[in-house]
Amino acid sequence: MISEGDVIRISYTAKLEDGTIVDTTDEEVAKKHDIFNENARYGDIYLIVGKGHVLPGLEEDIKGKDVGYKGTVEVPPEKAFGEYDPELKDTFSVNRFKERPEVGQRVRIGDRLGTVERIVGRRVIVDFNHPLAGKKIIFEYEIKEKIEKPEDKIKALFVIHTGIDAKDVKIEDGKAVVEVSSDAYLNQLFLIGRYRAVKEIFEITDVKEIEIVERFEREHELLKLGEEIKEEEGGEEEESKESSEDEEE
Repeated sequence: MISEGDVIRISYTAKLEDGTIVDTTDEEVAKKHDIFNENARYGDIYLIVGKGHVLPGLEEDIKGKDVGYKGTVEVPPEKAFGEYDPELKDTFSVNRFKERPEVGQRVRIGDRLGTVERIVGRRVIVDFNHPLAGKKIIFEYEIKEKIEKPEDKIKALFVIHTGIDAKDVKIEDGKAVVEVSSDAYLNQLFLIGRYRAVKEIFEITDVKEIEIVERFEREHELLKLGEEIKEEEGGEEEESKESSEDEEE
């Protein structure tokens, strides 16, 4: 039975009452319903029950279920993205934006993220409600696995908070050594998310120390270097071709 603090793996598809798919862990479903995001990570997700990694209404329904459970839950607005607040709108001069915005465009004003609702002359009305505020969300989900081993919990937390799969995790005498790929530190999400991952690792395991190390593999690094050189040479050839064409003209 799933309870508070458990680390689990699930899949889901979320839709509105009219059947519109708004989110899914299934890449094919996302493509079929025109919500595919090439920057998103598809596949089963990990979560710690009680940590708010998913919407409150879904999290509440998961508790008390068993691994293998498949079902549907209707999540009301107050346990999803909140009730719609008509007061969460503001008006800005079009000069506030680098480029003229369009209706429906998502924009960031200071630390607030909103949607352009209307443009009246040189005034832009921005709605700061979540796009799904006030809507009931229906989840079809499956509980795939309950993670038991501390090493696997650490791997799951790195996926949750950084989007990166740890290459290997070893725990000895209270110290966890987490190996990541050589390009992990070039990833902004990893640099920010690793601190949240470390915090939750300390909270749900008995680990006393965590060491994150980069892993370099000779063949992989040489192959990557070769690809970079080819790209540079290709760029130089293109520039040379363009230069020759310019001279002929």
